Amino acid sequence: LPEIEYTLVTVGGDPAKTRNLSNIYVRTSPIEARSRDQFAIMDVVREQVLPPFSKDLRTSVQPVATIGGSGAQSADVQFLINGPDLRKLDAISRQMVERIKTMPGVVDPDTSMNVGKPELSVQVDRPKAADLGVQISDAAEALRLLVGGDQVTTYNEGGEQYEVHLRARAEDRSTQAAIASLTVPSSRLGSVSLDNVADFSPGTAPSDINRLNRQRQVTVFCNLLPTASQAAIQNTMLAEFNKLNAGGDYRGGFTGRSRELGRAAENFVLAFVLSLIFMYLILAAQFESWLHPITILLSLPMTLPFALLSIIIFRQSINIFSALGLLVLFGVVKKNSILQIDHANQLKASGMSTHDAVIRASRNRLRPILMTTFAFVAGMVPLIVSQGIGAGTNHAIGFVIFGGQSLALLLTLIVTPVAYSLFDDASRWRLFSRAKARTDEGVVPAPLPSQV
Repeated sequence: LPEIEYTLVTVGGDPAKTRNLSNIYVRTSPIEARSRDQFAIMDVVREQVLPPFSKDLRTSVQPVATIGGSGAQSADVQFLINGPDLRKLDAISRQMVERIKTMPGVVDPDTSMNVGKPELSVQVDRPKAADLGVQISDAAEALRLLVGGDQVTTYNEGGEQYEVHLRARAEDRSTQAAIASLTVPSSRLGSVSLDNVADFSPGTAPSDINRLNRQRQVTVFCNLLPTASQAAIQNTMLAEFNKLNAGGDYRGGFTGRSRELGRAAENFVLAFVLSLIFMYLILAAQFESWLHPITILLSLPMTLPFALLSIIIFRQSINIFSALGLLVLFGVVKKNSILQIDHANQLKASGMSTHDAVIRASRNRLRPILMTTFAFVAGMVPLIVSQGIGAGTNHAIGFVIFGGQSLALLLTLIVTPVAYSLFDDASRWRLFSRAKARTDEGVVPAPLPSQV
């Protein structure tokens, strides 16, 4: 690929030595020197570079993680499944992977369960062991020491302390026959061969077993294309897991980056609701009215569709930066309504009717509204046209504000005067007119002629 400057290959990067693992770090040229972005290059690698290799390889293409490792630890979506039985967990995770592959916008689906490591299961025959004086715990300890190895002591030499590990030689523990010939302590015979008290069955097992809250767990993970909606993908994954009817002992939920993004979305909704409440209270105090703030805040729901439309038009994604731009847009877009309503109130106070005040205020405030809007939109142009490192963040914020403010301008100029007129009529109702209520309470009806 012409955009690649160099690669760095690491082989055997698994510190636990439980599987064959290799990582290829790819350094791309600076963004100013290439025509394709990073995600386009990653798609080319998935579609053209990886398919010719063996189907037995489990591959994943993803950005370099700032912290953490590769694989499930830095995947876009991480779905955790926990339960008591490893074999059923493996079956459930594989079914989830097959279903995830059919979802649009999903790439690199895989599971953290790596079944296939050779395993030799040793089952001690308890009657034979009892006849020969072999304790189960002694046999297990001997196997752990001879096959797995353990530190037995330390010694000092030249002012340095060294650890002493005891373990059988590699040729004495690498095959079933070698392990069967190992000896275990016996209270009657001193030591006996392991094959006299145990049966052996070779097989395969997971390379590692992860646990969460004392439950065995497996992680199903995948990456997403830039155009995919993470919330929609997560909802679909949760629905597919529920369709499996795994049972009450098996539970699923999101973890890692997926869980944190879900929390961020909840916090954004909370921040949005609080911003509406505070804006309403401040506007109510400034205008000394409970209705005028509603007229002003009507511009916000009209802005939201245009902000989302701008994301679609400019091929952006909904992320934390576009959400931040949406909050900024909410704080700015209501200024047009404030200019119109404030001037209309001043004209009404001078004796002008509501209809004439609305028409005059819209005409007089059109120029300031256009000037401030164009100036604000022009300020977003540097963010939109920026290139280089960090340009993606600028684009996510700039396009939301640029599109939302520009497209909603004409609609707010029309809707705000209409809403003001309607709410002004509503203010004459007894429910919204405290002044009328006070007047009604203070009026004493005049006596009838017959009562004089």
